[in-house]
Amino acid sequence: MNLSSRVSYRDGVMEHEPKACAAVKGTQIMIENLFYNMTARRKTLQNSADDYPKIVDLLSRFAIHHINVNFSCRKHGAARADVHTVATSSRLDAIRSVFGVSVARNLMKIEAADDDVSSSVFEMDGFISNSNYIAKKTTMVLFINDRLVECTALKRAIEIVYAATLPKASKPFIYMSIVLPSEHVDVNIHPTKREVSLLNQEAIIEKIQSAFESKLRNSNEERTFQEQTMEPSSSGPKDTRKDSDCSPKLSGSRSQKVPVHKIVRTDSQDPAGRLHAYLQVKPQSHLGKESDLTVVRSSVRQRRNPKETADLTSIQELVSEIEGNSHSGLQDIIKYCTYIGMADDVFALLQHNTHLYLVNVVNLSKELMYQQVLCRFAHFNAIQISNPVPLKELIMLALKEEDLDQQCDENDDLKEKIAEMNMELLKQKSEMLNEYFSLSIDLDGNLSRLPVVLDQYTPDMDRVPEFILCLGNDIDWDNEKSCFQGISAALSNFYALHPPTLPNPSGDNFQFYKKRQSSRNPQDEGNSSNSLVDDVVIEEEIDHELLAEAENAWAQREWSIQHVLFPAVRLFFKPPTSMATDGTFVQVASLEKLYKIFERC
Repeated sequence: MNLSSRVSYRDGVMEHEPKACAAVKGTQIMIENLFYNMTARRKTLQNSADDYPKIVDLLSRFAIHHINVNFSCRKHGAARADVHTVATSSRLDAIRSVFGVSVARNLMKIEAADDDVSSSVFEMDGFISNSNYIAKKTTMVLFINDRLVECTALKRAIEIVYAATLPKASKPFIYMSIVLPSEHVDVNIHPTKREVSLLNQEAIIEKIQSAFESKLRNSNEERTFQEQTMEPSSSGPKDTRKDSDCSPKLSGSRSQKVPVHKIVRTDSQDPAGRLHAYLQVKPQSHLGKESDLTVVRSSVRQRRNPKETADLTSIQELVSEIEGNSHSGLQDIIKYCTYIGMADDVFALLQHNTHLYLVNVVNLSKELMYQQVLCRFAHFNAIQISNPVPLKELIMLALKEEDLDQQCDENDDLKEKIAEMNMELLKQKSEMLNEYFSLSIDLDGNLSRLPVVLDQYTPDMDRVPEFILCLGNDIDWDNEKSCFQGISAALSNFYALHPPTLPNPSGDNFQFYKKRQSSRNPQDEGNSSNSLVDDVVIEEEIDHELLAEAENAWAQREWSIQHVLFPAVRLFFKPPTSMATDGTFVQVASLEKLYKIFERC
């Protein structure tokens, strides 16, 4: 025992002089009657069962950062401590003591630094979970200059990397300690000083994000899986693996039971909740190849936005308008939604928590393509057209499609002049179109290359004539910002997932693919010309070639919506505020309201 001192304070004032007492080495602090003289504040306190886990979580975070200090936290009346660590030189050991072996064994060390005064100055080290770690929620412990804080922008950027890199969008465990000049940290953006903002925040986040991405991609190559065991006597498989929970276990704590009307029964990674599970569909060999699906998903999950941004002020203004007009509520729905299936030719069904939404796929894809065009400005990959197409022929096709009276040839000369003028205009702008949008037009006026707006997605080439005509007629070439905005809008309309030209072969549209032929009964061939009309036999023959083309087009579109569009939407889309009221997102069901209806029945 050591000779120590004991003192008590009340209302911030020492009640008496320190008194000598016997105690173990260290400091013990006891707090009693918290907020005894603040009635309003005391009423906001919850019961101890709710407040104690928050205390444990806070001390756990400090325990894995200050590894040279002993930490112990025990609930009054409990037999053992919920947090107990001893001073150690290994941070991994501290994490193992607090969060458990299942967390510590799936962690890997990460470091990043920069000393460029013009961009960012910082040092970061920590531990992050690898591809084998599975948890139900994200745990991020962030210390900046030895202060426990939060940085929403950094957390969101790291979550994007995990969602884009690892299968099943695993929820990560992250411990990071960042050291940077104190004058580079703004702690006054939150009343509790818990949230901070950093000088050159975008540059710091980008470098940390790159370090995470590099580390995780190497980790993903060594991913391991645990097997499920099947017992003969059981009716279903039993999984020997339990989900990891990175929260410290509390003595005597009970799991919170979710009310029945709030249970979410589908998972974004589990296809059992999708419409395809209840439909008998013929397998599409060219769409069902697992290798193709893996390639698409891997490509979609990559960060496609170039690291270098365009220097043009007009593009920066257009991008800022998108970010400033983003709807946070729709952003949350998009990021954590479950794709159910297509409700009809235009609307898809999405589930978010206990709500079911109809989403206009055409509007959604058009806005996504517009945002991607601006983000990839001057950094496009290209679709090479094997046989370059004359612009004049494309414009003539578009003009004829717009002409209501196609039997009349009086306006052919006018159409020729319009096509010639538009072709010459686009040839003059070819250098700019090629440099900024990867639209290649040669000296002869032939279209030879189109941009890649969304990886692993090829637009409907039947819409090329309409797109070229739009470029010639609808673009304001005199104003830079309006010009880039118009070209981006034309590209987004061209690349949007419109319904195919051929009608959907399901339902009543199937009649479109039947050829009707009339013939007479053989026994009536010798009869007079006054044969009854009832003797005419109507034969219906299905145009199998056209039907197969339509089935392929519609199946390809739905596959692209599920495996290309929505993964990209979750990662990159910033929904504009207008989508909340223009019918793009419509809530059609709510589990809580349905339960209220059933209770009344």
